Amino acid sequence: MIGGDVASPTIMNAKVEKVTDVATTRTANTQWKGGLTDGSGVVSLDSSGIGSYPVSWAARSEEPNGKTSPEELIAAAHSSCFSMALSAGLGKAGNPPQQLDTRADVTLQPGTGITGIHLTVRGVVPGMSEEDFKAAAQAAKEGCPVSQALAGTTITLDAALA
Repeated sequence: MIGGDVASPTIMNAKVEKVTDVATTRTANTQWKGGLTDGSGVVSLDSSGIGSYPVSWAARSEEPNGKTSPEELIAAAHSSCFSMALSAGLGKAGNPPQQLDTRADVTLQPGTGITGIHLTVRGVVPGMSEEDFKAAAQAAKEGCPVSQALAGTTITLDAALA
């Protein structure tokens, strides 16, 4: 059975692979200069050290033009966390995926906030039915720690085998 607890370290330790159960903290830092609409900033991914990225209000509310936004960073976090949770759940069920392609679309309505997140996943999972894949994806959506952190917004899912 594929449960909604697919991403828990206890299940992952017992059923899939050895995963540490020690809490981790990841850090990012933003330096902002100026006002909201005329200012800009740089967000750095400090824990990994993989880069610093320019950010601006216009990148959030208009076109990105080579800059990122909190919504894009949330989309990156959600798509990767969901993929890990789904992979863990599939592995626990005896059907580890060959490949998962996950897209997260985060919608920002200026003046309102984030109004929704839509996850789209396509998977290559030999021996798994479409129905079972969709059930596993739904469980991963519910069990993914980022989904849980974002529970204040509507999260929708489109899952299918590739």
